[in-house]
Order: sequence, then C-alpha cells, then structure tokens
Amino acid sequence: MSHPRQRDSYRHFTTIATRWHDNDVYGHVNNVVYYSFFDTAVNRLLIERGGLDIHHGPVIGLVVNSSCDYFAPIAFPQLIEVGLSVTRLGNSSVSYQLAVFADGHDLASALGRFVHVFVDRHDRRSVPIPEALRGALNKWLCDGLSSPNKELQT
Repeated sequence: MSHPRQRDSYRHFTTIATRWHDNDVYGHVNNVVYYSFFDTAVNRLLIERGGLDIHHGPVIGLVVNSSCDYFAPIAFPQLIEVGLSVTRLGNSSVSYQLAVFADGHDLASALGRFVHVFVDRHDRRSVPIPEALRGALNKWLCDGLSSPNKELQT
C-alpha cells in the first residue's frame, strides 16, 4: 500500500505555474487556490486524454465532493505538479486522489480528493460514464492508496 503523500503513488502529473495573485497576505498560496489546481489537473486530463467535450458533448462532469489537507506551503513563483490517481470508478461517478508537489519535491505539500458525477448536459441527471472516458479513467485507476486521514500525523 502506497503512502498518499509520496510522488510514486500517482499515475499522472500536470505541471501548473503559480501566479502572483495566488498568494495571500501571508505570502503563500491561499487555501482556496488548491481546489483550482485540482480542478485544472482533472479536467485537463479528461479533455486531453479522455475525449471529454466540455462545450458541446452530451455528458459533463460535476464536482459533488472535494476536500484538501495541507502539509507545507507553496508560493509564487514556484512551479507545482499535481499528481492524480483514480481511486474509485463507479457507474456514473469517479473519485480522484490528488497531490500538490512543489517542483522537485517527492513529498506532497497538500492532498486532495475530488468526486465527479457525470450528468446529462441538459437535464443534469446522472448518466453512465461514456465508454471512451471510462477506458481512459481505467488507465489511472489505483486501488493501493492508503487513507490520507490515517497519514495526517506524518
């Protein structure tokens, strides 16, 4: 079982540049910005590798649950990498484990969890994950991550 703060626990990485306005008055990236990092990493992957058409496709993903645990600060102008693994793949939903790594570090500065439910674009009712997208998500499925809540003491 892998420790969720370790870089090798993740199947995919997205590099993101922090921006000047990501910092707060305390000189580090504000906590709410981490959710934007997670959203960017997940959706970039779904669009680029899963074929999700966010503008015209019949199915869209809505975030129904998210959380983040913070361990170490990051600040502009650092580059970060967001690691992503799929931890659960259901009929219409998918759960992701995410981690923010400061450039060059192997231990995560923050851990996040995201749950997407895929819905019909027009009536917003849940629908099965399209097969092409499901195939892509299966590539990032990893059931070996331990619960981050157990790891908060480290």
